[in-house]
Amino acid sequence: MTIYTKEDLLKQLEAMPVEPTDTIMMHSSMKAIGEVDGGGDTVLDALFEYFVDGLLVLPQHTYETIGPDNPKFYADKTRPHIGILTELFHDRPEVVRSLHPTHSVGALGEDAIDFTADHENFDTPAAEGSPYWKLLERHAKILLVGVDLVRNTYIHGIEEWVDIPGRLGDTHQDLITVSPNGTEIPVPSLRHVPGISKHYWKVEKILADKGAIEYAQLGDAKVLVCDAERLNHYIQKMLRIEPTIFSDIEPLPEELIETFNQLT
Repeated sequence: MTIYTKEDLLKQLEAMPVEPTDTIMMHSSMKAIGEVDGGGDTVLDALFEYFVDGLLVLPQHTYETIGPDNPKFYADKTRPHIGILTELFHDRPEVVRSLHPTHSVGALGEDAIDFTADHENFDTPAAEGSPYWKLLERHAKILLVGVDLVRNTYIHGIEEWVDIPGRLGDTHQDLITVSPNGTEIPVPSLRHVPGISKHYWKVEKILADKGAIEYAQLGDAKVLVCDAERLNHYIQKMLRIEPTIFSDIEPLPEELIETFNQLT
């Protein structure tokens, strides 16, 4: 069994199709990365060191704990619930967290304050102008470390921007963000319809063939390196041809795959 050091992880990062100055959104599975000397903190240390001149972003989602029965999101206290690396990232004092009650993100590095600003001003998690939209503006790379497109919140954003029917709930939930200084901010929120992201895997091969996804490794984990601009370009085109591609778990019909393969 390999036990990875920070130096091992840095070498793997250097081999990826990413630059130290990039904006990086990372979704991850620590279990898939495997044994690391120093655990998850070492993984974060390697990421912090490699992207020291860029912007590192991790989700800080709380959609499982914040809702009508527990409407107050405390930006400095409500912990994320989507993996050990997101929790450790939350605990780093230099990380800046956005103020959206269910889909906040944490950011460290270049322009972290500007990147996370105003997330609480939108009534959907990934609206145009939100941090997920800013990934597109910043030509970001999205690293899926030991997970696949099913965990890529950015695709929820693309569906929002195309205005695909049935992707958001019909009724706003009366949620409240409590800022670190104690200010209470009403954030009426439409929630993502659950289950849709389970179908995002259906377009991975097409996106890889188009160069929107490249593959790498971190620890033992397979990494999908997604280009935010290309993902948006091709997925928007696919959705405009067939808005229901993510509505069920069935594989894409061959004729639709052929059509998507011809996209430019």
